[in-house]
Amino acid sequence: MRVAKYLQTCLIAVIAAVFVGTSLIPLAYAKDTRVVSSKTRAAVRALSAAVRPLSHPKALETAFRSYFAYKAAHPDAVSKPFLYFVDYGLPSTKPRGYLFDMHALKVVDGPFAVAHGRGSSASQYGVPTRFSNRPGSASTSLGLYLARATYAFHGKSGGRRYSSIGLRLAGVSGEYNSNALARGVVAHGAPYVTDSKAGRSEGCPAMEQDRARRLLPKLANGGMVFLFAPNSEWMSDDPWVVASGE
Repeated sequence: MRVAKYLQTCLIAVIAAVFVGTSLIPLAYAKDTRVVSSKTRAAVRALSAAVRPLSHPKALETAFRSYFAYKAAHPDAVSKPFLYFVDYGLPSTKPRGYLFDMHALKVVDGPFAVAHGRGSSASQYGVPTRFSNRPGSASTSLGLYLARATYAFHGKSGGRRYSSIGLRLAGVSGEYNSNALARGVVAHGAPYVTDSKAGRSEGCPAMEQDRARRLLPKLANGGMVFLFAPNSEWMSDDPWVVASGE
């Protein structure tokens, strides 16, 4: 009888452990989802009035949800509160870049002109419509990036060489931007970007030279970058865009 009772007690304990273990996982996930959703809504409320126009009504929500979802999953990697956001649904003749402080929920700078890749549009100015992660495409890659170190950037514009500050970017949106480091897709200053329009890059979200010197060190080693466009395939498939959707 003692053996039978012991086995019965052990069986009950195992069943309880399995039940508790399987219930804790969705509860923890649900908690993270609620936190990310709450922070996203707060950020949209605080910043949406200052960010106009937008090419899509969910442009900011998409960016903020991705930022907070990635930060929840990788808290040590996101060691700075800054997010560089670009709305590539707007033409390059419109200011479409912002730097946000995601802790204070305020605009640090913007809007300002930002370049897109020459492989993303047929004309020098306009709205990019083609996006690619493929090496050699010279296209913009959509999604979320983690900012790495700054470095001395050297480029060429109008047949003339120039120097600027560059910021290395690691793409974290899977197949959409995973080749960023290998492709040399970086944030940098460029003479073909002015206060009113931006020429085309090799896929880099380039900005004005002086602005790059001021903003890129803030992002370095722990800030994030989010490149948006109203592309339905990407919006429904990017791992961080859909990570905590309600």
